[in-house]
Amino acid sequence: MVVVVLENVPARLRGRMAIWLVEVRAGVYVGDYSRRVREYLWAQVLKEVGEGNAVMAWSVPSESGFELATCGANRREPVDFEGLQLVRFRPPDDDDAASKL
Repeated sequence: MVVVVLENVPARLRGRMAIWLVEVRAGVYVGDYSRRVREYLWAQVLKEVGEGNAVMAWSVPSESGFELATCGANRREPVDFEGLQLVRFRPPDDDDAASKL
């Protein structure tokens, strides 16, 4: 199982993902492919993401049952915690806090 979530990416990347995966919600793509195809899709994401951000999760035989890869600016970042992949939130940037005032 492969899940790709795209935010603020060019339309051409969304179209590319829609060729290979099913778009179950806006920007959320799901499919079931081999490692080779998954790596090809991630290479396309890295090439075309632009100013947006993306995350890919896929099934693996581990304690958590999945692995993650991310790219682009996002407060959520994957971390390895004693063999488990978890997601932590970075504190908001000072620029982000000032722009919300």
